[in-house]
Amino acid sequence: MSLATQTTAAVSLEGVTKSFVHGGRRTVVLDGIDLTVGRGEFVSLLGASGCGKSTLLGMVAGLDTPTSGTLLVGGGQPALMFQEPALLPWLTAGGNVDLALRLRGIPPRERPEQVMELLRLVRLEHLADRRPHQLSGGQRQRVAMARSIAQGSELLLMDEPFAALDAITRDLLHAELIELWQERGIAVLFVTHNVREAVRLGERVVLLSSRPGRVVREWRVHQTQPRAIEDPEVGHLATEITAVLREQITRHAHH
Repeated sequence: MSLATQTTAAVSLEGVTKSFVHGGRRTVVLDGIDLTVGRGEFVSLLGASGCGKSTLLGMVAGLDTPTSGTLLVGGGQPALMFQEPALLPWLTAGGNVDLALRLRGIPPRERPEQVMELLRLVRLEHLADRRPHQLSGGQRQRVAMARSIAQGSELLLMDEPFAALDAITRDLLHAELIELWQERGIAVLFVTHNVREAVRLGERVVLLSSRPGRVVREWRVHQTQPRAIEDPEVGHLATEITAVLREQITRHAHH
């Protein structure tokens, strides 16, 4: 990995292709993906179900390798957050965050203060001693978010983390995620199939085609943060992107 790549991009994909062989047949999931996420940039990755968004995220996370092409990640191991919070049920909210700090090698005397600081960022410091089953779905995702930040990574990968939440809770978490992102200066690659969510959060929105996944288009969102999901600018851009997405899905259905 060149030093230039390390300093200029959180992640860079050039000509990345991923295919699987099953029962003697090769299926191409991702085809020639070119995508760069700059340091500190927030990019929303959008596409229909099955277009390979999660596969792409898994490769960036190091859980899988491309069949061909170049994938470079700057700034160490990315943190990964899923739709399921995946908290350890026998640990408290604070304990789950503490574990991430411990695995990073943060000294024991420094950890309690850092745990409370991270829980404060997601407005949960008053629930530090609660176990996951005592928390609501939104609160569990807040703990998962704090734990992701605790990993100290420069890149946070998010795979539809708010999809299972109701609209009001999701909106609150959107606002908190943007605050975290701005405060910590990390890069975020956020996968969703919700167009408004993609526009509400991202500085750029990248659209993948249906399988095989290719980058169809990208849009820069000019409105500064914080944005609201009901802002006219968000609505206008979401309408434009939805039309292109619908065209992609229809084209795929006719193949």
